[in-house]
Formats: sequence, structure tokens, C-alpha cells
Amino acid sequence: KTAAQIVEIMKVMEPRHPVVMATRVSAEKSVEIRAALPQATYFEMARICAIQPPAPLQVRPGKLSILTAGTADLPVAEEAAVTAELCGFQVTRLWDVGVAGIHRLLSNRHVIDQSDVLIVAAGMEGALPSVVAGLADCPVIAVPTSVGYGASFNGLAPLLTMLNSCATGIG
Repeated sequence: KTAAQIVEIMKVMEPRHPVVMATRVSAEKSVEIRAALPQATYFEMARICAIQPPAPLQVRPGKLSILTAGTADLPVAEEAAVTAELCGFQVTRLWDVGVAGIHRLLSNRHVIDQSDVLIVAAGMEGALPSVVAGLADCPVIAVPTSVGYGASFNGLAPLLTMLNSCATGIG
């Protein structure tokens, strides 16, 4: 969508919804959107432009944690984190805890144990959601990213790994 189209959509939605957001917004488009809608906020890493209520939403129950295998997965993970926060959830972030440095994941086992839902973003071979699901007793939402080198095939390899996981509780 163009910036003008996003502005028009947000103007129509704002009176009807407490939070209005547009995802995958470039920094350039955000400048145009915020010029027309000064109440909008741009979350650069997440690439989200949002209009929020003046008072924060009531905090929703439950503990949501978002994990990334590597730092290259951050934009996708931040998109999920900011979306959840805009909807009233408290989010714990664990970045760069992939299987290449499994000690970083295991040293944060308490976060996994205390979570009600885990969102796990990974590129490359996409193994992290399976490892996390093997440790967790809550739902794990596996999110493949298109980052990686070698045979990741722009995200196809992690997607197939996640679809073929033998760990229970992965969606």
C-alpha cells in the first residue's frame, strides 16, 4: 500500500478501534504517514506504524515470551512483540538464543518455564522452535524467517523444519 492509502485506512479505523496499526511499513512511508497523522508512532525495528489510545490498554493476563535464534531474526520478532504489546500483553524478549549457542537458551530456562505462550523466530535451519518445545509445557508458535545463508532457501528450509518437528505443542 502507498502511504496515502495507509493514512486513509487508519483515519477510517481510528474512531472504531483503540489500536490501529499498519505492518511492514518502511521508514520512508512512516514519515509521510506521521506527517498526516501526528498521533501515529513508528516502531522502526518492527516496521509498524500505529495509533494508540491516550491511556494504555488494560494489561492482559498471561506471560508471552518471544525468542530469536539470531539477531537477523529481530525484525520479525519485534513485529510480533510490538503487536502483542499494542494489544495489551506484557512481553519478555530473548534475542540471539539459537542452537549455535545453546548455553544462552539454557541459561534462560526460567523464562521458558514461566511463559504461557512462546513465539520462536528462526531462520537458517529453523531448529530453535523444536528445541524450545522440547523444554516447554506451553504452546510454541514457530515463525520461520527468510534469513540465513547456505541452504536456507529464503526461509523454505526453516519452514520445512518447523513443519516436520516431532516436538509437541508447536504451531
